[in-house]
Amino acid sequence: MTEMRATSAFCTIVPPHLLEQLARHEDPEVHHSARHSLALDAEHRDCRRLAIRSVVVPKPTLQPADSPQRTLYDARHHQGLPGIEVRAEGDRPSTDASVNRAYDGLGATFDFYLKAYGRHSVDGAGLPLHASVHYGEGYDNAFWNGSEMVFGDGDGKTFKDFTIPLEVIGHELTHGVTQYSANLTYDGQSGALNESVSDVFGSLIKQHALRQSAHDADWLIGEGLLETGVHGRALRSMKAPGTAYDDPRLGKDPQPAHMDHYVRTTDDNGGVHLNSGIPNHAFYLLATALGGYAWERAGRIWYDTLTGGKLPAGADFATFAQVTATAAQARYGDGEEKRAVLAAWAGVGVTPASHSSSVPHQSAAPEGAESAPQG
Repeated sequence: MTEMRATSAFCTIVPPHLLEQLARHEDPEVHHSARHSLALDAEHRDCRRLAIRSVVVPKPTLQPADSPQRTLYDARHHQGLPGIEVRAEGDRPSTDASVNRAYDGLGATFDFYLKAYGRHSVDGAGLPLHASVHYGEGYDNAFWNGSEMVFGDGDGKTFKDFTIPLEVIGHELTHGVTQYSANLTYDGQSGALNESVSDVFGSLIKQHALRQSAHDADWLIGEGLLETGVHGRALRSMKAPGTAYDDPRLGKDPQPAHMDHYVRTTDDNGGVHLNSGIPNHAFYLLATALGGYAWERAGRIWYDTLTGGKLPAGADFATFAQVTATAAQARYGDGEEKRAVLAAWAGVGVTPASHSSSVPHQSAAPEGAESAPQG
């Protein structure tokens, strides 16, 4: 048996600063849902901190099945998890669209990792996939809690049902992949990398399902999640961080795309949802430079980096960049792929650690960095 450390992080798709913004909105339904969501997230986050443990992952004695084992639950707007079982693997579709979307999204994520990289489920050993829908009353989030996916219905005014965007499902399940591989510490730059890796593979899972090339993809995270009337397209844009939304109730998307605008803050574990825009954009630059299907070469380099055993849990951007360049060279040699990796990181102002005279502490920010918005 092999032992690996479980992440203590509680990982949500909607960052706290957005919910804090909504919590001040004049519409009572909007601010009530946001405050309620923040309170639930804080409760789950505290529970995860108290539950730090070693997860023992048995080596499979048999080859894992090439098909998922999914179980869907309905929380029925309560907060107890997982809820009532409503659909198991192989069952006929439910009359509940949220159940069916979650079931299909779990399947698409399993299918992606198996077909693209030969990985069986999030742990690589066929871990059953569980998910609960209709969590809480108007809950404005979706999360991976270390063992299952949980989806809120949204408040119906700002956010729709969180099972709608496939990349949200892929994003959250990829936190499980990270948990069972590099287990990136959920703080500062390593935390931003944890979030970014989930955005990267969440987008690739959507692209894989739609058979989209890097140039045809929208590179949006949470596309279709915002309600009609909200000025925005998604929660984040990998193509153009900082442009996903600009709305009176949400504010303007604050994600940076370059180290010149790195955000120094103590909020959100050191700005993990904000500064993830920098490595997100680096991956976009790499994928579009290489062209074709992004999961084939660009995604393979990122996957090798995440699962290859050479990435420290506390890696900063410079270290991650160095390991991606090493991974590109190991798989493709000193060719187009490695040059494209180095150019992508240069495009966001990150110098790989092996080429820099000193590696900054993983949560440090450059001089003159912007402060995070206080809600």
